[in-house]
Amino acid sequence: MSAAAKLRSDLPEGGGPLPGAGEGVDDPADRPQHPARVADYVELTKPRLSLLSVITALVGYLAARPPFVLGELLGVIVGTSLAAGGVAALNQWMEYDTDARMKRTAERPIPAGRVATGSAFVLGWLMCVAALGVIFVKVNGLAASFTLLTIAAYLGWYTPAKRWSRWSTEIGALAGAFPPLIGWAAGEGRVTALGWILFGILFFWQIPHFMAIAWIYRRDYAAVNFPMLPVRDEAGGRVARWALVNTIALVLITFLPWALGLTGRCYLGSTMLLGAWFLGRAVQFVRAEDRDLAARKLFLTSIAYLPLQLGVLVVDRVILSA
Repeated sequence: MSAAAKLRSDLPEGGGPLPGAGEGVDDPADRPQHPARVADYVELTKPRLSLLSVITALVGYLAARPPFVLGELLGVIVGTSLAAGGVAALNQWMEYDTDARMKRTAERPIPAGRVATGSAFVLGWLMCVAALGVIFVKVNGLAASFTLLTIAAYLGWYTPAKRWSRWSTEIGALAGAFPPLIGWAAGEGRVTALGWILFGILFFWQIPHFMAIAWIYRRDYAAVNFPMLPVRDEAGGRVARWALVNTIALVLITFLPWALGLTGRCYLGSTMLLGAWFLGRAVQFVRAEDRDLAARKLFLTSIAYLPLQLGVLVVDRVILSA
């Protein structure tokens, strides 16, 4: 599961005003423990947000244009679903203390006292181990290796780095960019140019997407002393410029499939339109007097941009250029 997807889950439904610093939120140890329901364990795995990892893995698989093998396809879907859900559960196990201190995350299953920490730990690791087994047996060793790398990078590098590193966002974007490589390795048995391009698209997309989220909710992150750029940059100018730099890199890398002859004119035209739209929102974020409003617009645009861009690539590869 990507870092951007994980942080997008922190957004309250329907938007809302800039959150406060989380004063008055009690410690999870003080919360009464209630018997966990199945729904609580399902919530712990963040199924809707874990879907991003599954979809991007499928994009990699389909773009590789493998022969249709039902067992292999199901292995990719089930394996990445288990890995994403397991990582989500373990991430919440690792961060239940900070989740309890932020208003928008205080009602998650662990800090709310609905799921015990030990249960979350066991569930998370069981799902991760099962994911590796499914992908190794039903797909191939290379795809399983990328799955293991995703789990290790997210839990062993990104999650701890949020507490001490200014570069935690970029580390998270790296971890979140691996799912397309899982899919590509599943479909081709190796990773060639377009697979790495998909990795780059996912990496650079996450930076402006997350910078928009983190700027809107910077006070919550400040409350738990996460030293990320939106917390350190009070005016937001550096946040906006960094988002713009990475948006430019994203737009440039999306043209590579066409430049390398891997897609056709339909992809090129659609990429030009989508890139101009996303780039325009990033420029507004830099220039805006109301940076909070511009950040929200950039965030919403990023949500629509990614499935459209990846969808056009798959359609061009599988249908138009087959």
